[in-house]
Amino acid sequence: MILCAGFGSRMLNLTRNTPKPLLKYKNKILLKNTIDFFTNIGCDEILVNTHYLHNKIKNYLDKNFKNYPIQIIYEKEILGTGGGVKNIFNYTKRKKICIVNSDIFWTKENKSHIEFFLSNYENVSHCKMLLSKDINFLGFKKEKGDFNLKRNVVTNWKIKNEKLYYSGLQIVSKNIFNTRKKIFPINEIWTKLIKKKQIKGCVIPSKIRHIGDKISFYEN
Repeated sequence: MILCAGFGSRMLNLTRNTPKPLLKYKNKILLKNTIDFFTNIGCDEILVNTHYLHNKIKNYLDKNFKNYPIQIIYEKEILGTGGGVKNIFNYTKRKKICIVNSDIFWTKENKSHIEFFLSNYENVSHCKMLLSKDINFLGFKKEKGDFNLKRNVVTNWKIKNEKLYYSGLQIVSKNIFNTRKKIFPINEIWTKLIKKKQIKGCVIPSKIRHIGDKISFYEN
């Protein structure tokens, strides 16, 4: 699942008339880069949720990916990152899916590491998260780390911990969405899972680039 419903507000004027997934970075459209990367490593079903400027995303996919196994799920009311993922299970028979942010610029250096991360996805009981060290996480990031990792179990980040950032990629099981809420952020699910030590994690050794704001968009 590629998350494409957001407003891209941190991109300021760049997303006034263009949805963030259709911005071009290093002469390649972000959404195309993501689709190409994951189909090249064997993903045989792609789901894309949309909301903001959704017709532009649909037109782009219809024009450029006619022969790809892509299903577009339009959210008339934006559901948030958590609600969007929960809703996606209504459109696939799979019980576990890979969730990826559309603003990560994947490169060939990531290929073998992502293949390894996804290789045992059937064994994920709740959630498995790919993290990146501060030195390898390029582009937009906060001053504080996102998470900590102890014996492959994801915990909350504390000041004394090494800075680890969420890479924009995770594997989730349908069973973690045991909430009646329709609209909510994925952080609500993460918080509950972390308390129960139910998020597994690993650190990617290659560099990750997050095109998260206007500044990072113009970085080389």
